[in-house]
Amino acid sequence: MGLSDELIRLNGRLKSLFADARRTVGLNDSELAVLNAVVEASRPPTVPQIGRSFGQPRQNIQRAANSLIAAGLIEPLDNPDHKRAVLLRATGEGVKIKRDLDRRADALAAEIAEPLDERSVAAAAEALRKVRQALEARLRVREDD
Repeated sequence: MGLSDELIRLNGRLKSLFADARRTVGLNDSELAVLNAVVEASRPPTVPQIGRSFGQPRQNIQRAANSLIAAGLIEPLDNPDHKRAVLLRATGEGVKIKRDLDRRADALAAEIAEPLDERSVAAAAEALRKVRQALEARLRVREDD
């Protein structure tokens, strides 16, 4: 099918394209991914939830979260459902940095997508969303076993 290969290659190209924007804020890929997860979450997530979502070990996510907390970009909150797994919430500065990066990324994406058919891009995004959701559902079933 070639989907995995194309996704891996696309991910690498996107990282290269957006590297300059990431460097300006001084965050590495892991820190930026965790900041994104916290800012975009519908409710404050925990480190294990972010780890499962990314398919990454909890320890990797915890290191990035600790750096973001130290930088004042996210903050831990008590979790009434769990004694040790704190909830993570973005600070105003964290949201500001994330939104600034989003604006720069959107401008680059618009430039890249300009020659592409808008409906095709939207359809591809929806197809990838469905693939991701199917994979996440399968992984949740495996975790429950």
